[in-house]
Amino acid sequence: MLLWVGLGNPEPGMVFNRHNIGFMALDVIAARHGLSAWRRRFRGLFAEGSVGGERMIALKPLTYMNLSGESVQAAVAFYKLSVSSVTVFHDEIDLAPGKVRVKQDGGSAGHNGLRSIDRALGERDYWRVRLGVGHPGEKERVLGHVLGDFSRADREKWLEALLGAVAEEAPLLVAGRSEEFMSKVASAVQRSG
Repeated sequence: MLLWVGLGNPEPGMVFNRHNIGFMALDVIAARHGLSAWRRRFRGLFAEGSVGGERMIALKPLTYMNLSGESVQAAVAFYKLSVSSVTVFHDEIDLAPGKVRVKQDGGSAGHNGLRSIDRALGERDYWRVRLGVGHPGEKERVLGHVLGDFSRADREKWLEALLGAVAEEAPLLVAGRSEEFMSKVASAVQRSG
């Protein structure tokens, strides 16, 4: 069984924030692969089903970004999952908009959601799907950037293509074929631009 976590903030006014791209990715994955309706559990919204023939639990923590680990830890403990069966989808300012990178383990790079998960799980051996939202250019503008909404042009030019490709190619992640996943997502986003 796999636990896929999308990071974001639960406020209705934050739905289109760059920081919520993890929530957006899980919503599209859940719809594309016919996961159950979202319901409340583990201090978050929870759906289940299968992707690529593997049982899947999808989780969107409702604890706000800085406490995401509390929700993730509750689900990991309940299902007695290994940390390496967890995949976290999150925004990444150090990647250009529309780029995707997959890696296992590593630091939080200042991302408060990842920092919270690291603390809650006590280890960092989980997978990360880093979804590029770009950097505003100056450190002082980062908070406003990630808490700002995607523009309509961004949504039409690359965001919809990125999320659709992530959902379409999700079975490659399940199969452990992260290089192929990244390549196919990159091709789909490039075709859309």
